[in-house]
Amino acid sequence: MLKFPKGFLWGAATSAPQSEGHATSNGKTPTTWDKWYELDPTKFTKNQGPENTSNMYDMYREDAKLMPQVGMNSFRTSISWARLLPDGQTVNPEAVAFYRSYFEELHKNKVKPIINLFHFDMPWWLMEKGGWEARESVEAFAFYAKTAFELFGDLVEMWTTFNEPIVHVECGYLYGYHYPAIHDFKKAIQVGYNTIMAHTMAVKNFREMKAKGQIGIILNVSPCYSRGETEGDKLAAKQADLLNTKSFLDPAVLGQFPQELVDLLKENELLPTTQQGDKEAVSTNTVDFIGLNYYQPRRVQEPVQKLVGKATDPSDFYAPYVWPDRKMNVYRGWEIYPEALYDVAMMMKNDYDNMPWFVSENGMGVAEEERFLDDETGMIQDDYRIEFMKEHLEQLHKGIEAGSQCFGYQTWTFVDCWSWLNGYTNRYGFYRVELDNNYKRTMKKSGLWFKELSETNRLKITK
Repeated sequence: MLKFPKGFLWGAATSAPQSEGHATSNGKTPTTWDKWYELDPTKFTKNQGPENTSNMYDMYREDAKLMPQVGMNSFRTSISWARLLPDGQTVNPEAVAFYRSYFEELHKNKVKPIINLFHFDMPWWLMEKGGWEARESVEAFAFYAKTAFELFGDLVEMWTTFNEPIVHVECGYLYGYHYPAIHDFKKAIQVGYNTIMAHTMAVKNFREMKAKGQIGIILNVSPCYSRGETEGDKLAAKQADLLNTKSFLDPAVLGQFPQELVDLLKENELLPTTQQGDKEAVSTNTVDFIGLNYYQPRRVQEPVQKLVGKATDPSDFYAPYVWPDRKMNVYRGWEIYPEALYDVAMMMKNDYDNMPWFVSENGMGVAEEERFLDDETGMIQDDYRIEFMKEHLEQLHKGIEAGSQCFGYQTWTFVDCWSWLNGYTNRYGFYRVELDNNYKRTMKKSGLWFKELSETNRLKITK
């Protein structure tokens, strides 16, 4: 039996756009997802757009009661910027009533809310002005954050600014998975920089308001493992780590950008446009805690083609490496490597002043999960998900025993949720959502397992 620290947070995470539904009603204006689906629905899983998702807008009261039934004592979700401030300035009273009631229901059921402000859902009114490419987005986000702190600060003690900000950078400006789906390395760097400044100014407002509680940011961390020990492979891993992990983690926790990253961008004429006072703002507005999402490692090798001239893509610095011994989740094309979670724990302890942190996402989704339905019980037998969590929790516990200050573990996700371009292809929840049956929630086997884990605060292992 592996015992976890007293008061450990056990829970799950989701986001407003992936769970609420009512995407074009109740005073909400469009986000990039709503508009993209309208402009080009062929990019999305057929008939699975952002309008309805899992209907938590109507079902949050029932959902809050379901959370303790799977042992959840914490829950992360997000506020929809476009719902709270439909034009960026005017508060939507229906949104205020909805979120206040939502958070109150969580408290009634002894579930601690961890509330995030941005989960890939750029309001369309701001996207038309350039989105994160435009410096105006920094001030707009800071105002939104301040508004949220004022309206819900009495109900929320743990805030985060962004979820996985590197994702809207690379998916929107390098790899085509998010709107505007362009490829421009220079713009991607500017988008990343403006996002960091938006985070910084939100933290600054939180501090100046003397808001209660704590504020952090949620980053997806995939440790970089090099193919081998050659100078080229080691350099590739170092540069991948600089671009994908340290670019956000260092300013958020240490209050500065890595000099090696600055030098790399300068050498390749990729430095972003900055403003006077930015450096000081970053240095004085660090976070109280970090949420780290972990699903897969990042394995890299030296690029086959040596860079000639200036870099135009991250692949100029590193190339993916397929480890021959890897274990795979074939439904996502992701490697399963629990050992990396121990490495993450040690990274936080040794490189980031042992900053308090929690696993803000970890989990496994597969397609056609109904294959595992037990006809007698009506329950999905998702043993593969239980095994995935067990293996990762063993490594997390090892890191905690070694002194890393991890205070919680949240899975993705509570009820099956909508996943951007993939809709409901892969299922992740403790509860199955029956889309053709009024979004009925049905507990899976993993929910029973997680309840025992949470209530005992101990992980049973077999050797």
